[in-house]
Amino acid sequence: MNILLLGSGGREHALAWKMLQSNKCSKLFVAPGNAGTNQIATNIELNPNDFEAVKKAVLQNNINMVVVGPEDPLVNGIYDFFQNDSDLIQIPVIGPSKRGAQLEGSKEFAKQFLVKNNIPTAKYESFTAQTVEQGCKFLETLDAPYVLKADGLAAGKGVLILNDLEEAKAELKSMLVDAKFGAASSKVVIEEFLDGIELSCFVLTDGKHYKILPTAKDYKRIGEGDTGLNTGGMGAVSPVPFADALLLKKIETRIVIPTIQGFQNDNIDYKGFVFIGLINVKGEPIVIEYNVRMGDPETEVVMPRLKSDLVEIFDAIAKQELNKITLEIDERSATTIMIVAGGYPEEYEKGKEILGLDKIEDSLVFHAGTKSVNGVIVSNGGRVLAVTSFGNTFEESIKESYQNINKLHFDKMNYRRDIGFDL
Repeated sequence: MNILLLGSGGREHALAWKMLQSNKCSKLFVAPGNAGTNQIATNIELNPNDFEAVKKAVLQNNINMVVVGPEDPLVNGIYDFFQNDSDLIQIPVIGPSKRGAQLEGSKEFAKQFLVKNNIPTAKYESFTAQTVEQGCKFLETLDAPYVLKADGLAAGKGVLILNDLEEAKAELKSMLVDAKFGAASSKVVIEEFLDGIELSCFVLTDGKHYKILPTAKDYKRIGEGDTGLNTGGMGAVSPVPFADALLLKKIETRIVIPTIQGFQNDNIDYKGFVFIGLINVKGEPIVIEYNVRMGDPETEVVMPRLKSDLVEIFDAIAKQELNKITLEIDERSATTIMIVAGGYPEEYEKGKEILGLDKIEDSLVFHAGTKSVNGVIVSNGGRVLAVTSFGNTFEESIKESYQNINKLHFDKMNYRRDIGFDL
């Protein structure tokens, strides 16, 4: 079948790489893609949020399936757009409906879903510009640190964790009154801080059945020792060493099963990935957030560990026959380390020539923010490359990735040198 994959990051390069291993995939198009996807598939220059342009590409290229990488088109309702168009209704979209995508599109919606389905989560309240004073009073009832979350999509940057009460009040006002994160922070969720170690659980679902993918842990802060500003993610490890059988069982029974049951209870159309951000508090898994797509950079460690045919899985999801699939997972550890532009996540420069890609051995390099200019691969984003390696232990896989990173170079390139330090 001909498949269209929407997106342009490291997640999409990893998904493309995996889907092309399937005999069921005759031709793969990526829109808009990057220099990495361009080497293995056919890039189409279009904006994934321009649904009419997506429709045109689908019909022109005889597309049989659409796989949605990023969250924006899902939150904007691409699944529903296909369902409501007589030319497109037969073409499966791997991703949830607009209503299902609210799990990521609105922190408040997600919290209400968690509470309604008795899924463990931190206690919370939400506030608007009109109720900012009540928000400040609610902060006074909590112990530091204080967690403020922009309700809407803020490209992974809408969460603040602050130790000082007065600073937290000032930031709350900045988010609600001064629109610090634009429309995304017209509503802000304040929740109690949970002290533990984070991990991600990835679930594939056809709305009725589910399969749990390997766990992963990502590193969000720009600085070593998890310091500095939040980023889209600086690296990831899979599996998570502390996620033992008991913890995984608790995640499945207390979180995954009630989540899928919740979709059915609320008649939510959901065919795709559910990314559950968790925190392990003294052996008890608690949900921090939902995302409605695979994580990035977690995709770059999870997909290489998946031995099963990904297109076959997507086909089973489309037909609501996921229960007929058995997942095969590589037992080895995988680690990915992100190489970013100097200055990221703040101001950074693009267009830097990337050298050494031809020298990489025994590692996978997934392109995140790259493009090809006259045959030369240059940087084109904040997060530029993800270097993924296998090992019998996560220490081995980390070492392999760093050895290969030493062969790569572009002006002002930066990366964290301590991925896996806390494990």
